[in-house]
Amino acid sequence: MRSRSNPHEERVMNDTFREFKGRIRKLDGVLVERGLVNLEFAQAVSRVHRVVRRGDRSREPSAELRGVLEHAESLARAFT
Repeated sequence: MRSRSNPHEERVMNDTFREFKGRIRKLDGVLVERGLVNLEFAQAVSRVHRVVRRGDRSREPSAELRGVLEHAESLARAFT
């Protein structure tokens, strides 16, 4: 049987993941708005989605997720 961790800690981690999901939705919006004109940006957004699928949403976002998200956001800034 799995023991429950501190509910406040879980909420904070989920809030952090919720923030990341909002940032990812913004990237998706940029991708839809601009289309596949910039292949590198489209691939970066796809990479973010793959890392999210593999990740554990009940834990703090991984360093890998932070890195790929920040890379995609930097491409979005350069792209827009």
